[in-house]
Amino acid sequence: MTVTTYDKFPEVPVQGFDSQAWQGWRDIIATLKTRLTQKPKIVLVIDCYPGVRLAEIEREMTSLDPALLLNAENARRDEQSLHELLARNLTDDRVFGVLSCHQLPEFFDSARLETLRRQVTDVQEGLVIVYGPGASLIHQGDVLIYADLPRWEIQMRMRSGELGNWGVENQHEDILRRYKRAFFIEWRVFDKHKTPLLKRADYLLDTTLSDEPAMVSGDALRAGLAQTAGRPFRVVPFFDPGVWGGQWMKNQFDLDPSKPNYAWCFDCVPEENSLLLRFGDVRIEIPSLDVVLLHPRELLGEKVHARFGAEFPIRFDFLDTIGGQNLSFQVHPLTEYIQQQFGMHYTQDESYYILEAEPDAVVYLGTKTGTDPVAMIDDLHRAANGEKAFDDARFVNQIPARKHDHFLIPAGTVHCSGSGTMVLEISATPYIFTFKLWDWGRLGLDGLPRPVHLEHGEQVIDWQRDTKWVNEHLVNRIEPLAEGEGWREERTGLHEREFIETRRHWFTAPVTHHTHGGVNVLNLVEGAEARVESPTGAFDPFVVHYAETFIVPASVGEYRISPWGKGVGQQLATVKAWVRG
Repeated sequence: MTVTTYDKFPEVPVQGFDSQAWQGWRDIIATLKTRLTQKPKIVLVIDCYPGVRLAEIEREMTSLDPALLLNAENARRDEQSLHELLARNLTDDRVFGVLSCHQLPEFFDSARLETLRRQVTDVQEGLVIVYGPGASLIHQGDVLIYADLPRWEIQMRMRSGELGNWGVENQHEDILRRYKRAFFIEWRVFDKHKTPLLKRADYLLDTTLSDEPAMVSGDALRAGLAQTAGRPFRVVPFFDPGVWGGQWMKNQFDLDPSKPNYAWCFDCVPEENSLLLRFGDVRIEIPSLDVVLLHPRELLGEKVHARFGAEFPIRFDFLDTIGGQNLSFQVHPLTEYIQQQFGMHYTQDESYYILEAEPDAVVYLGTKTGTDPVAMIDDLHRAANGEKAFDDARFVNQIPARKHDHFLIPAGTVHCSGSGTMVLEISATPYIFTFKLWDWGRLGLDGLPRPVHLEHGEQVIDWQRDTKWVNEHLVNRIEPLAEGEGWREERTGLHEREFIETRRHWFTAPVTHHTHGGVNVLNLVEGAEARVESPTGAFDPFVVHYAETFIVPASVGEYRISPWGKGVGQQLATVKAWVRG
């Protein structure tokens, strides 16, 4: 096993703004007191992402001795009217909804909003503070703070029972249903709402840690995001146990040994991961999606932005079954199905790149030649009903998996990783759209049956992807492309139905890359360390370690990757992904 110094908390150092960030409520309140004495009446608006602890904000804001302190949620519609508004998007399904196109004002009662606006207007002198999600709908603010929160922290608060969905007292509802409502509705609505606010906010408040906030000026935040979009960077990975999880990541990345296992890691999923910005002695944690929302052209490139908008379309994550169990047997929806059923405009094509594998490891991929679709679907239904175990040996190909193999999985292909594999999954981003067909009879870690989605899955399976087709089109489609002194380049996929292209570079000497106007995502899949640098000095050199995923924004252009530190003298390899033109 390669020894690694995998960085679990990568930071982006921001140049030139060390004095414009503050740590802790004492320094934050002192800074605001200085700012809020400019005129006889001043309105401070603290707009918030859903999940921010409003009681903590209210408690601290009272120390500013406001003439009026208003919670914007007093104007929010009641739970029943919100349910009626959102019923079409929520659906009755435990996991899947329909992506929302709602705007935040729809969640508020217009008469109550107007009442709060009049209360602000009626104050003639002193400090007025309006806080909470949607606060800027009441007043634009003489001073505007945006209180942000990463999605992963929201999920942790949901799991602990602290947090329900916004506007609903459902803290103890099934976590899958709460996540569904956040994913399909709340996060979509609030990302649209916060984007223009981040462009003009006077301050951003990092509320990730309870009673340990940090704040940065709006100018410093925007400079930090702009600098991030002009250099290679990593987002903050997070690791999660699962019923099928393994032990490789726990040992390799020095994770909490008290956890039973680690099933997956989101190593590069900007919609979910955090971004750590360093301003001198202060570290600010924000959703990494903020750089996508504010700098999509510089980050993604013109063509990718034109195609996907302010969405990051490439995902790198880890699936660990070494010392664990098989993943659920599954299939992803075809493009037309995901568009018609869920309102998503592209689907989850993916691939498995094998970082490590035990000797008898396999990948389940495609149906066996001669499989009768009716017979297989009937067998899956009987398994789902508890009548029998699914006869995977009869219906599904089991293909040996070895280190550095690459298996391509276009949507519609039945698949799963077997036990004994450490997978780097390279895929399109809409990761929630997985139709489980069989879960080996397991319960989830919550003790509940894990949901199976045969009613969706049976409609999207491509039965032409049989043994011969899979071996010809989806297994190790590796093609040598170019080589030079100390390096060689190979095309490793993906399938022609998938919009992601992947390349592998083996090297013992520097390799020159170019973004060609589109975002690149890379992982160091072999070797201890490498350095990413600009031939023109456009950004500071950036060191990556084994198994770390990093993003190279489109705006970077040419960059070079060289062996570094413990990697010197080793055979190194990167896998690179980008959106095909």
